[in-house]
Amino acid sequence: MTLLTQEQVEEFGDRGYLVIDNIFDPETDLKRIEAEYLGVLERLAQELYAQGKIKSLYADLPFEQRLIAIYQDSGKVHCQYFNPSLPVIGLRENSPYWAGPAVFQALRHKRLLDAIESIIGGEIYAAPILYSRFNPPEHLTPHDSMGRLLLGKTLIHQDNAGLLPEADETQMLTVWFPMNDATVENGCLCVWAGSHHLGLLPHRLDGGRPYIPTEYLNISGEPVPVPVKQGSVLFMDKRTIHASYPNYSQEIRWSFDCRYNPTNQPKVREFFPGFVARSYQHPQTELQDPREWDRQWRKAREKLAKEGTPKFHRWTED
Repeated sequence: MTLLTQEQVEEFGDRGYLVIDNIFDPETDLKRIEAEYLGVLERLAQELYAQGKIKSLYADLPFEQRLIAIYQDSGKVHCQYFNPSLPVIGLRENSPYWAGPAVFQALRHKRLLDAIESIIGGEIYAAPILYSRFNPPEHLTPHDSMGRLLLGKTLIHQDNAGLLPEADETQMLTVWFPMNDATVENGCLCVWAGSHHLGLLPHRLDGGRPYIPTEYLNISGEPVPVPVKQGSVLFMDKRTIHASYPNYSQEIRWSFDCRYNPTNQPKVREFFPGFVARSYQHPQTELQDPREWDRQWRKAREKLAKEGTPKFHRWTED
C-alpha cells in the first residue's frame, strides 16, 4: 500500500531527498527502541566497569548523560555496541551489535514500508547497511592522541560510495530517522539538492570512511539543511550528496540510518544478513521473527571472524 502522493514521488526524483512526517509514533514505536537501548547501555557500563576502564557505572544518570559520562571516563566512543549491524573493519568473534526486536519492528513498520513502496515498489529488501548513531555535543566528545574528535560530523559523501560496482544500478534507498528532533544546532544532515543527477563522484578514504575531496565537489549552490522532527523520516537517493553539521548543542543527536532496495536487484554487502521486509509476490519469504534476524547476525559474526570480511567498496587509501 503506497503512502506518498505522486507529487511527493516526483519531488523525490527531482531533488533526491524527501522528508515525510509522522511515520513513527514517538510514544509507542520510538519508546520501545529507547527501552531496549537502556539495556544496551547497562551492558556496556557493566563490561567497562568490570574491566576497570571506567570508575563508576553512572547508574543514577539519565540515558544521555550516562552515555556521555561513560564516553568521557573511558576516553573512547563505543558506537559498535549500539549498531544493528556488525563492523565491516576489524570484525571479531565477540564484536558487539544490537539487533533487538524493537529495532527490527521499526525496520518493518507498516507506514515506513508504505512510503518506501511509493518509491521503489512493493517487493522490498531491507539491506544490511544499518547504523544507530549517538552523536554527543562536540565539546563533550573524547579526542584521540592527535587531538582529533573520536566522533564528529559526517563527511561529505554519497551512499553509493559504500557499494561495489556490481550494485551500482541497484535502486538503493537511504532511510534516515532521528530519535529526537534533529536540528542544525545538534547536527542534522544537509544535502545538495539535485546532486544525485551527477552520478557517482570520486571518493577518498578517511579512516576507512569514503568522502568526496574538495576538488571533486564541483557543485553549484549551497547545501540545504534538513531538520527532521522526531517520528519523521528523511529519504535519500543513494547518489544524493550529503553530510552533517557539527553538534554544537547540549544534547546527543540520536539517529538511525538504513537502506532498502527492490528484492530482484543485486544485493549490497551480501556477506551480512539482509531480509525481505515486504513481498506481495512471495509473502512467505518475508522475515517476521526478530529472533531469527539476530540468529543470522550471530551466524555471520562467527563465520566472518574466521574468514575475514570481504571487500565492500571500491576505494583505496590512495
